[in-house]
Amino acid sequence: MEQLAGPLAPIFTRPRCLEHQAGHHHPEAPARLRAVLDRVRTVDPGALREGSRDPLEAIRRVHPDAYLDRLAAVAAAGGGRLDPDTVMNAWSWEAALGSTEAALSALDSALVGVPAFAAIRPPGHHALREASMGFCLLGTAVIVAREAQALGRGRVLIVDWDVHHGNGTQALIEADPTIRFVSMHQWPHWPFSGAAEERGVGNVFNVPMRAGLPPDRYVAAFWEAVVTATADFPPELIVVSAGFDSMAGDLLGGFTLEPEHYTAWVDRIRTRFPSVPVVALMEGGYIPARLADGVVAVAAALR
Repeated sequence: MEQLAGPLAPIFTRPRCLEHQAGHHHPEAPARLRAVLDRVRTVDPGALREGSRDPLEAIRRVHPDAYLDRLAAVAAAGGGRLDPDTVMNAWSWEAALGSTEAALSALDSALVGVPAFAAIRPPGHHALREASMGFCLLGTAVIVAREAQALGRGRVLIVDWDVHHGNGTQALIEADPTIRFVSMHQWPHWPFSGAAEERGVGNVFNVPMRAGLPPDRYVAAFWEAVVTATADFPPELIVVSAGFDSMAGDLLGGFTLEPEHYTAWVDRIRTRFPSVPVVALMEGGYIPARLADGVVAVAAALR
């Protein structure tokens, strides 16, 4: 890919996000975030910011204390396997807190008129209310949405273009008409949820798609769902679960997207909703250099 030049939107992160390690051969590795940060330092080093928000009150709006205490205890014991795909080390709880700090700081930026990106790990869109899943510990997108609602943004749109269905996000919001959720994802594919018939209370818009289609098919299908979801629902905040495992060649998916397709979506979002704050959160993407391409493309479009 041709090197993109700055400027970029603010990109919030926390150093502790690099300390989470799920195993030497695990695809959700520190190298993912390291590649993103190295690329941003090359393109626009001034875009990097450190999150500085106390995240616990916001996290507790989504996850009960018993679950949070369990995560903290596993980390304090040196780590352990939570489910078949999700492993913690001694620093994973601090990384999850740092990830949320950065996401909330990106929200703060968006709410004062400066769209922002959170370059964070572990990811979040598979986390359930009281359980980890699919590399994810905390439901970051929903935590951000609930915080925005506490600050007066009543209607929130969450859009998710990760190649895997955001089942955790859906489970956390599917009974709440104040949040609408659009997820385009590969089907059939793990976690084998996200059928079009899953509608919640009319607030869930799933777009299951076959692997290997021309990219314009994915671009059009995702955007059609966004238009449908917002026809009678003018959002007051847009949260993007920005998964880049939907890029061509990713280790864990079969979609064919390139960075310019994410740019096109962000451009359309900002054109259709010119006064609506936008915050994007890093989810999947398992070839570090390609992940960095995608993040920089989205951050440039947000700018």
